[in-house]
Amino acid sequence: MTMEQTRLLEARTQNIPWKKWGPYLSERQWGTVREDYSPNGDAWNYFTHDQARSRAYRWGEDGLGGISDDHQILCFALALWNGNDPIIKERLFGLTNSEGNHGEDVKEYYFYFDSTPTHSYMKYLYKYPQAAYPYEDLIKTNRQRGRNELEYELLDTGIFDEDRYFDVFVEYAKGNAEDILIKISVANRGPEAAPLHLLPTLWFRNTWSWTDGGSKPVLQKLDHAERSIVQTHHTDPLFQAFLDDYYLYCDGKVPLLFTENETNNARLFAGVNAGPYEGWHQRLSLAWAAGGGQSD
Repeated sequence: MTMEQTRLLEARTQNIPWKKWGPYLSERQWGTVREDYSPNGDAWNYFTHDQARSRAYRWGEDGLGGISDDHQILCFALALWNGNDPIIKERLFGLTNSEGNHGEDVKEYYFYFDSTPTHSYMKYLYKYPQAAYPYEDLIKTNRQRGRNELEYELLDTGIFDEDRYFDVFVEYAKGNAEDILIKISVANRGPEAAPLHLLPTLWFRNTWSWTDGGSKPVLQKLDHAERSIVQTHHTDPLFQAFLDDYYLYCDGKVPLLFTENETNNARLFAGVNAGPYEGWHQRLSLAWAAGGGQSD
């Protein structure tokens, strides 16, 4: 048998959780019926892309090239910033059903290269423009086009002219069912050096705000001389049986940025926030800056 066949047999006969961690993170959770609590069933306008960076989800999470456990409690994904976008690129952008001339349509370029059945190896590619992402142009131009006209695609905006974009590769490889190596590689395809801020992000789905949702989980930094280490701790009785403590080990010392995964009531609903750092979908970001040719 191959190594992958052995892993599949172990998962089936020995209850070894080779499939516990995988690509279960949604590409886009905003604007879906899963998060729709509107009185008229209008999922598109009830939870928009603009709200997504400031509003905690209920039934799932989303991210770029991300992974999670099979109950989507602890999540990891990639966030990017080119220095020009008005917001951090954390999730896919697309047109809602009423915005596109052919209905709902994602306006991004991303590719899933590989994944074994147990997700022991996975590879993903996202193409990130170096200029500001044309959110308004895509919405406005597509709204002006009729049903019999072609869609206005991201490539049509000219944002990829002269190959001014980054290829961002994300690879996952499992040493065992609970040990995952993550490698992020970036290639600048453009003619000139350009800045890119990499923000690999680790966070818990917000279950503690539910009725009887349990206590709030913890992400905390552990002291180490040569690398940054983060411990995750979750005591929710609903999930404790299958989610133990985990540790994120960073290659070298990198800045750790902590924030909250709570809804920004002040920004969205003119309400009051529980703290000064509400409204961020991520709990922890690892801050790297890359430019020029290629970096890992």
